[in-house]
Amino acid sequence: MELDRRQAALDSVGAQVRQVQAQLSAQTNQAGYADLRATAAGVITGVEAEPGQVIALGAAVVRLAVDGPLDVVFSVPESRIGSMTLGSVAQVRSWSDGTQLAAVVREKAALADPVTRTFLVKLALDAKARLPLGSTVTVVPRALSLKGQPAIKLPTSALKQDKSGSAVWVFDSGTMTVRSQPVAVVAADGNEVVIASGLEPGMLVVTAGVHVLSPGQKVTVYRSAQQAASQAGVQNPGATAAAQAASEVK
Repeated sequence: MELDRRQAALDSVGAQVRQVQAQLSAQTNQAGYADLRATAAGVITGVEAEPGQVIALGAAVVRLAVDGPLDVVFSVPESRIGSMTLGSVAQVRSWSDGTQLAAVVREKAALADPVTRTFLVKLALDAKARLPLGSTVTVVPRALSLKGQPAIKLPTSALKQDKSGSAVWVFDSGTMTVRSQPVAVVAADGNEVVIASGLEPGMLVVTAGVHVLSPGQKVTVYRSAQQAASQAGVQNPGATAAAQAASEVK
């Protein structure tokens, strides 16, 4: 009986020792959390905590950008995400200094953003490419390029704003009047804009004095002295003069 009693006491003490050792291991492990070590070389892009602040378990303290190839991240609407195939080429231009770099699509989101309903696309730059983190760039994916497709371009002075959005004055050579025509602007190119819809090739559009006109107002086509003199050698002077003066209706 005495042997059993002492054996039980020994087992109890051994259990207490193991319990203390487990507590020591847990405390040592937790104490190690106070020493933050990066898993790889990189640049700290953000500090999420303040000195003396009590940090909750799993909370971020710093944000680290790991050294290596850079990514360009942008969003694509649902109607065009199907054209962005993995491995397709894109042209990247730095906004700050105009540097142009080649990139390829390495990843695209499987789900749309719940707010914007757009899909995130990541481009991989060449390993030697170096841009400041957070740089603003212009991306021209080859899969979405409109190069070679016909487009209608107008000077920015032709645009006006009405209740429905952007519009232009269209000149009717038959009645010598103007009417307002809503248009959809898809892009800007210097002092010109690209029109997506609302106009047909050959329409005459007012490009000067658009803010002093009203619907149905009669106008005359301005012709410079040089244009008037050149009409003598034109087989169809009326059509030529109208086409020439299409951007100078006043």
